[in-house]
Amino acid sequence: MIGEARARLIQTGRSGRYLLGTLLTATVTLVAAPLLCVPSLAAAWAERHRRRAGALLGRPVEPCAYTPRRALLWLVTQVAGGLPAGVLALLCLGNLFLTFVVTVGWWAFPASDPPRLLLFGVRVNGWSPALTLNLAQLLLLAALATIALPPLARVHARCCLAVLAPSPAEQLAARVVELTQTRADVLQAHGAELRRIERDLHDGTQARLVAIAIRLAVAGESLPQAPEAAAALIRQAQAETEEAMAELRSVIRTIYPPVLADQGLAGALGTLATRTGVPTRIDIGELGEVPAAVEAVAYFAVTEALANIARHSRAARAAVRVTRDGPTLSAEITDDGAGGADASRGSGLDGIRRRAAALDGTLKIISPPGGPTTITVELPCV
Repeated sequence: MIGEARARLIQTGRSGRYLLGTLLTATVTLVAAPLLCVPSLAAAWAERHRRRAGALLGRPVEPCAYTPRRALLWLVTQVAGGLPAGVLALLCLGNLFLTFVVTVGWWAFPASDPPRLLLFGVRVNGWSPALTLNLAQLLLLAALATIALPPLARVHARCCLAVLAPSPAEQLAARVVELTQTRADVLQAHGAELRRIERDLHDGTQARLVAIAIRLAVAGESLPQAPEAAAALIRQAQAETEEAMAELRSVIRTIYPPVLADQGLAGALGTLATRTGVPTRIDIGELGEVPAAVEAVAYFAVTEALANIARHSRAARAAVRVTRDGPTLSAEITDDGAGGADASRGSGLDGIRRRAAALDGTLKIISPPGGPTTITVELPCV
């Protein structure tokens, strides 16, 4: 009961701050309307309030582009809706504060001119009215604030987000831009992957196969005259063959790890956890049937994330949690390291982002300086 009352009090306080801030910004919008008619300024002003509204409602707000018409429409809505809502909050909270001051400090006023209560208009000239009428006014205003301010703030915040939400045409245009960029990233990543595979095969496996062929040729020519030397060359060729096979398996694992085909995603991640340099806990939920491409991207994402943790994070522990919610597979990798992970700096995290984007998936990183770090990859399984 006490916890619920405390939660309602905190919610009322947040709503009151939001509405009082709305009153201030609506007043600024009204006064500075000619200046805010500049599209760039209107867009920046609108974006600030969209983030305020999202924070109040607990919704993530992604950056978006504004058309001049939408930004200017929001300015009108902010003045028309923000001023009345903010004034109501100011009257409620202001009277609540003033009543509290009068209740506590009525004795500080001269007896010939005691203060009046704002609501009932009764003079406070003794403890009886101070402890009854003033207390009744305090409770009434507190109840009004608790009942009215949170829904009023939520309604204003929802209106703000609704007015600033992109139209279907704008959403479609943004989606086309996103898919175009994703396609370019996929083609670039695919080209880089092919070049890497070609380089690994050319510089590694192919070079060893050439060396094997030369040794076998020399051994064949020297076998009649020097069988011991030929036998040594054959043993060297055998060793080179084993090394070439190991390199070839390594290249194959980067294309599609055989462990996925043998053990599935759960088994592959369990095996991976035993090879990482940081103690790692693996938690795999009920995944059902997962497409091979999704399994591969999830596996590579976890592999790269754990490799980054081992190399850069100075973490003592890590954890991997893979779950499925309907058509979405989610892989969450956490560590207690130094934090500061950023995919924009060209690290392996950008490779994870590109692999996820190729399947229309997303990468989210929460890594404040000092840690902890949480990397979440979400992939559609359709």
